[in-house]
Order: sequence, then structure tokens, then C-alpha cells
Amino acid sequence: MTLDIRGGRKNTAINHSEYVVFEEMLSNAIDSYLIRKSRISNTPPFLVKVGIKVINVDLYGCQFDVEIACTDNGTGFGDDEVKAFVTKDSTYKDQLQIPGIGKCKGAGRIQFFHHFDRLSIDSVFEQSNMTVRRTLQVDESSREVSENSFSVTPANGEEVETTFTLKGRRQSTLTAEQKVEQGSTPEVFSAPAVAAHLYTALLQRLIILKELIGDFKIQVSSSHGDKSAEKTIAGKDLPKPVGQIAEISLTCNHSKEFRIGPKLRVTRYSFPEVEFPSFQHEVALCANSAVVQPIIKRYLRHANERKSATSGNFELLLVESELLEEKVNQQRDGFDIPSSCTDSETLIEEFSLDDVVDSLEDYVFQIITPSDFDKDNLVRSTEQRFGITRQMIEGTSVKIHYGDNEENIARRVLKKLQEDIVGDTSKLFKIKDELLRLDPRTSDFRRKVGELSWKYASSIKKMDMTNLSQLVVRRSAMIEVLRLAVGGLLTCQAEEPGKRNENERIIHNIFFPMGKDSTETTDHDIWLLNEEYQYFQYISSDKPLKTIKWSDTENLFEADIDESLEKLFAFNNKTHESKRPDIAIFTKEGAAIIIEFKAPDVGIQEHIPDLAQYARLLAAKSKGRIKRFYGYLIGCKLDPSRMFPVYQRFANGKGYFHSDKLVDDETNRVYGELYSEVLLYEHFIERAALRLRVYKDKLKVELD
Repeated sequence: MTLDIRGGRKNTAINHSEYVVFEEMLSNAIDSYLIRKSRISNTPPFLVKVGIKVINVDLYGCQFDVEIACTDNGTGFGDDEVKAFVTKDSTYKDQLQIPGIGKCKGAGRIQFFHHFDRLSIDSVFEQSNMTVRRTLQVDESSREVSENSFSVTPANGEEVETTFTLKGRRQSTLTAEQKVEQGSTPEVFSAPAVAAHLYTALLQRLIILKELIGDFKIQVSSSHGDKSAEKTIAGKDLPKPVGQIAEISLTCNHSKEFRIGPKLRVTRYSFPEVEFPSFQHEVALCANSAVVQPIIKRYLRHANERKSATSGNFELLLVESELLEEKVNQQRDGFDIPSSCTDSETLIEEFSLDDVVDSLEDYVFQIITPSDFDKDNLVRSTEQRFGITRQMIEGTSVKIHYGDNEENIARRVLKKLQEDIVGDTSKLFKIKDELLRLDPRTSDFRRKVGELSWKYASSIKKMDMTNLSQLVVRRSAMIEVLRLAVGGLLTCQAEEPGKRNENERIIHNIFFPMGKDSTETTDHDIWLLNEEYQYFQYISSDKPLKTIKWSDTENLFEADIDESLEKLFAFNNKTHESKRPDIAIFTKEGAAIIIEFKAPDVGIQEHIPDLAQYARLLAAKSKGRIKRFYGYLIGCKLDPSRMFPVYQRFANGKGYFHSDKLVDDETNRVYGELYSEVLLYEHFIERAALRLRVYKDKLKVELD
């Protein structure tokens, strides 16, 4: 019998935890002691000594080596123990049926070789009423270990004990995530850090051990240069469980039918913050009475929440189950179960990690939620930021717990809505296919029609709710941005010496990106001015009009329209001779919308004639295709005493409007009509806000 070291490393996945070798050493020491205790009733109390030496290998302490020695007073390496050690799939300890011994998968010792280059064993054990020493040396050149690899010499009555020593730490054992979180620094191997990990990871097993043998000691010491530390785990210091073990049904809501699996048994321990200041909340899935997979991050995503005590205590919840015992993986850092399950026709009836997490959710948050957690305030804040209403949250059955924030609530709600929409759409097609195969003369036909209509109505509601919430949030944000821009309060509007004032340009780009048209971008906010303009066929923003197409082969305007427009600007105002109408919107029905933005310090009443001149020129140069014009003159400054008498105030007194025919001055022929409005920015900002109010009321959401 031999242990293939290189084959074992190749075929056994690495457990990336820096502490796996400590866990394996302590677990083996416990098993070894229980074997000795079962054979000799007057065995001395259980004692384990772990010594850690951290050695710098460069001048800066960035690279370091670690040597670990673990001494226990267990039964030692007798003949049976040696056979078990060199047989990877040994069932030796399982066959002993000694209470407290962990189930053996035989892969733990391979982790020694994953993490260290050299291993040595020095074991003194009893054999035929005498003590014998058995030693082993394994290094990087060793290919395998057999019974003959051990050396045997008389021990001359020395005390029974076994020392495992590991040297030559491999440098790249951590995953990228663990390197960030754990840091892989020398402090990871300090006595307090190692003892704290062993205390938590093996707590359940240590409590069982105390029940079997009484008090015990695990002494951990470390040294790093001139720094040294010691920490002791004693049986008398172990906590007692809080209350009874909770039994929670493992359920799955993802498959076609609701399923119930084996019970999840949860043991709760509370640690006062004043005594354990470095602890944090933890929920851990266990197997063989040891922590296998911590899952607290599935509940509390942020480190500061995990490190915040609840009512003065840190909570440790250890979860055990028949499922977890059966499915623990070979390297004992996870379980051979899917991470998630989905609703599928070919779904394998197997429970997933998501099922475990979801089944525990209510119990976990019942324990770790602080008394001052305000769920209603978080719901209101989510409405404010994302337009996700309470009705949407309840409709998607998304639970809100301590540790959630507005963003992850919004993500979960929208994801659930999208999944439901996709699922409902798929079901609609299936129902429709079934419907087409039915005989309209049968009662099944009417039933299927009814089912189809109900599912369709339900799907539309979800689609509307998702799209409407996004629309409300976007539009609320754009109204606020525009309001700030008009007041010159945006960060980009801060005045700097020598910097050109571009407030008009900034406001323009809020409505529609300058220098583009609707063939280049569909992302604009023309709705701020008028809802129906959002859906017009063609929008041009500060672009040459001669480039606008009436059809694939024909331009809308005569080729010289831009030159004519420049002459018109030059005539009106020398400083604006190279400008064009800020935004022009056209329809196939022969209508054009002209929008002119004026700088905050410009009196807009002085530019009223510009709208008529632009309209006349566009009408003349469009070969008679454009006959109806809508003009908007918008700014911050308006002198009512200089307004043309023909302009009338709106009923609410906010802005002016006028409608008149466009007439050729020479022939008196009518060739179009112009409806124009003269508005302050604040007027149509208020209009936009009032229109948005309809959507907010429909969603029952209030956004500031």
C-alpha cells in the first residue's frame, strides 16, 4: 500500500484556505486521542500544542515562509494507523465506530502536500507494553509514501505523543478573492488568528469532544522575528448553544412543483462583543461536525455589517443536514450540489445551494437583524432612487432584510420582473399553440381562451410596471438636471477665469445632443417640451438642413437652404450669422417644429420675429412640403411690455402663444401657418413635471 503524493495532488482539488492544514492536524489529533481513550481508560487529558514560526525571506517582509508543528497526545502511529495513512481511501477510522470521530474521506492529508513542500512525523506510541518511535520524512522529491517509508526505533519509555511538522510553504495557494480579503500576510499565521479560526471552524466538534472526554487544552503559539504570541482554547471556555436546535425544512420553489427535502438543523451560539471584539456574524454549512462553507455573505454583503454586533452579541449559526453530510466534496471546502436551479422542463430534481440559502433566510435574519433596522424607510428610499414601489416589491415576492440597500433591491425586483416576463411570454406561445390545436366546438377551447387572456393580461401588467418605473426615474432625474442647468448650478457650469460661458449649449444638450439627428441617436429628451414630439419621424439638432432626406433618393430642402439661412441670421444679428435653428423636427405629414434656446441673460421677446423668418424660409425651400410650423422661443428673461400685442397669455399666466398664417409679401398668397409659444424655462419645466405626475400617480411613487 502506498500514498501517491504527486497523483494525489493532481487528482485532489486544493482547499485554498490558509487554515486547512491546521484544521486537518487538529481533526487528526482529536481522532487519534479518542482512539487512545477507547483503549486505555486512564489516558491523560487531551492536549494539543501548535507552534507556528513565520520567517521573512526578503528584506521588506513581503515574502515569508512558515513552519508549523503540531504535537498531540493521541494514540500515535501504530501499525494500523500507518496503514490508514498510506491508503488514500482508507475506511479504518470509520470501522472503529468510536463516538466523536469524524467521517473519513481520506483526502485531508493531500492538503498538506498542496500547501507545503516538506512533511515530517515523529510519533511515540505504545506497542506490546513498551514505547516505540516511528518517524517519516517527506520532501519535494518524494513521489510516494509506503509503510516502508517509516523508520522504527525504540523510544525507551518516552511519553506517548505525535508531532506533525510542515515546512516550505507554497506561495500561491489562495484564490484571487482570498488574496484580497485575507491578504496572505504573516498576521494570518499569528496565534490569535489561528486560534480564532479553529475555535469557530471546529466549535461543534470541540463541544462534542468536551461531552465525551471532559476538559481539554489546545495551545497555539507563534513567533515572527521578535514578536511572539500565545492563545489557548480550553474545554471549560466553550459556549453553550442558545436555545434548542432549530429544524428548518429544506424547500425548493424553482422547480415545476414545490419540493421539500431533508431538515436543516441549526445550532446557535452567541458571543458577547466585549469578550470577542474581533469576531463577526457567521452562518456556516457543516459536515462531520466541522465548518465546510461559510455563507454569511449571502445575507450580509458588506463587511461592516458582518462586524457589527446585534444587541451586543455576534451570532454563529452552524447548519447541519443529511444532505450536507452526503454531498460534502472531497477537499471539504464545499458541497457537490448545484449553485442554483432554474425552472426548466428538463430540471434535475436536485436541491441547490440557493435552496439552502433561501430556506434559512427567515431564521437567519430573525437572529441577526438589529432592533433599529427600519424596513419601511428602506422601501421609501428605494422608491426615491429607483422608482421601485412597494407594490412592485410585494408583487415579485422579493423579501427585504437587514443588509439590503436600494440598489440590490432594485436589481432583484427588476430581474424577477424580467424573468417573469420571459417565462410568461414563453407560456403564452405554448397556450396559443395548444389553442390552435383545439376544436372551437369543445368546452376546452373556451377554457384555453380564458387562460390565455388572463396570462396575457398578467404579463402586460408586469411589463408596464417595469418600463414605467424606469421611465419615471429617468424623467425625474432629467427634470432636476434641467432645473439646475437653467439656474447655472451644475458642477460643469462653475465659472472659471477665461472660461467661455456655455450655459445655452449645456441646456441644448439636455434636450437633444448637438450636431446629431434621430438617425444617429435615439436617446434624447424632447418629451420635456412636448410628449408627442418624442415620437416624430425625424429630429435634427444643429445640423445642416440640406442633409435632411425626404426619401431615400430625395432631399427635403433645396441645396442652398443653409446659405440662405446664414444670410437670414446675418441680417438679423451679425454675431449669430453661422447658427441654425437649435432643434428642428419634421414629419411626413408636412409639419416642422422649430425650437430656439436663448442664453439666460438674453431677452427672448427681441427674437420673436426670428421664428416667422425661419418658418418662411423653410416653407419656401421645402418645395411646398412643409406647411405647418410650431415655433418655441425659450429663455430665462422676458419683458412683457415689449411683447407683440397679437400674443396672448396662457390661462395660467405662464408664457405667451400666437397662431397666424404665413403670407407671401408680394403675392399675398398663404403658404403655411405658424403656431408659436414664448416661454421661460421654468414654464415648461413645470409642464413636464405635471405630465410626469400622471405616471407617478399610476405607480404610486413619489420622487424628490
